[in-house]
Amino acid sequence: MKSIIIASTSTLHGGNYLEYLLPTLQSHFKNCSTILFIPYARSSGISHDEYTKKAAQAFAAINIKVKGIHEFENPEEAIQNAEGIFTGGGNTFLLVTQLYKNKIMQLLAEKVKSGTPYLGTSAGSNICGLSMQTTNDMPIIYPPSFQTLGLIPFNLNPHYLDPDANSQHMGETRETRIKEFHAFNAIPVLGLREGSWLEVKGEKITLKGNLKARLFKQNETPVELETETDLSNLK
Repeated sequence: MKSIIIASTSTLHGGNYLEYLLPTLQSHFKNCSTILFIPYARSSGISHDEYTKKAAQAFAAINIKVKGIHEFENPEEAIQNAEGIFTGGGNTFLLVTQLYKNKIMQLLAEKVKSGTPYLGTSAGSNICGLSMQTTNDMPIIYPPSFQTLGLIPFNLNPHYLDPDANSQHMGETRETRIKEFHAFNAIPVLGLREGSWLEVKGEKITLKGNLKARLFKQNETPVELETETDLSNLK
């Protein structure tokens, strides 16, 4: 049975890395002594070792060890043997490129679908949808495909921001860009605000956190969804 946490962000303003999610993660990874961390989304400012150390410090608070996938000689074996998996944030284009380069995109999807508990934040959440085409990230590298894990039957836009009524910025809003996506694609898109996440248990998908999410469908007016909304039938 699938067991997945898909979070908009790893860090809330004023909080520490993963701090707001730790009570949820303690239950989510309760049968794991060690989890596999995938730091591939980071391109600058922090090495894979440093990023893994940051994740390890957070999980130490709930007595779970962390090991980075880059520490293994064989990434495929690392996925196959993982008790639990966490994919961190960064640039989604880079993350997807690295998953394909290491030939583990399909393997990762199968591993999570078979019941291995998974956590994704930001870019690690983007890849849970059908494609990465609703990411906010710049295309700093060209992946072999935009197709991602397909753990849920729709797409995500983590870090979703509402237009600021007091701003003088005249550029595109997140809503505008999602509507551009829907000019060519029929896949629903869920805008996840900071502090919100999806809990996937088997085929049940539930919105969690303290904020509403915004749902976009092709040729329809966007709607606000309350916490605890069941999204299992969204496709």
